[in-house]
Amino acid sequence: MSDAAYSTGTWESGDGLTLHYRDYAGRDDRPAILCIPGLTRNARDFEPVAEAFAGEWRVVCADLRGRGESDYAKDPASYTPAHYVEDVTALIEQARLEKPVAIGTSLGGIITMLLAQSGTQFSGVVINDIGPEIEEDGLERIRDYVGQGRSFPTWMHAAWAMRDGSTHIYPDFQIEDWLRYAKRLMCVSGNGRIAFDYDMKIAVPFSQPGAGIAIDLWPALAKLSGRPALALRGELSDLLSDATFRRMADEVEGLETVTVPGVGHAPTLEEPAALEAIARLLGRVA
Repeated sequence: MSDAAYSTGTWESGDGLTLHYRDYAGRDDRPAILCIPGLTRNARDFEPVAEAFAGEWRVVCADLRGRGESDYAKDPASYTPAHYVEDVTALIEQARLEKPVAIGTSLGGIITMLLAQSGTQFSGVVINDIGPEIEEDGLERIRDYVGQGRSFPTWMHAAWAMRDGSTHIYPDFQIEDWLRYAKRLMCVSGNGRIAFDYDMKIAVPFSQPGAGIAIDLWPALAKLSGRPALALRGELSDLLSDATFRRMADEVEGLETVTVPGVGHAPTLEEPAALEAIARLLGRVA
């Protein structure tokens, strides 16, 4: 787990949920870094970003509705990108994050693009292993596991299960890496077992055949032009193809694209290539 100190903040959604974020302190003469996690993930995913940049930068890591410490949605039909965009817009307003630097992993990257399209102002943007075109093979893999409420008696059992199911994503991980991975994804449930730290009902709108983003995201991506922007892709990603990644570079003037070697979907942002690229982007912002 992270050694970086943080406080816990809350904000209110438009439909009355209390949502949580981690707030790592930083300089007040720079914009905050706003971290938006993927589908089944939470604020803990961005511990590597906080460890690398907090202090020099304020780092705010959101738990989306139904994840981590945030309330579960009253209506599972609200687990959609449109509602997440509304929620994060409310976070930006209520936490007074003026023109933040957004780092969005997977679903978080989609939310970031949609926020930019809706007029949200960012000082810089990092899109982690997602693009306007999403590969069906990767979506099908996610549909196969999201909402499956497994639990484990110990952290080591959880780590072994993550290793057995995801070696193709992180082929170089050792058991200590799988333990760290499990502790970011899971929590100790009320019965003392280790369980996934999200509402299993997030699968309700996502798991239907053909479910996904029904709008053209290329115009949303184009809104990133004119500001420091970075796109990361895991070399082994099954969600973001190399062809789409190359087109992204062509479509957005000034977009830096970096392939993170030896990992699939999605880079954990612990990788040297990822951290170095984020540092370059922050240098452009500063």
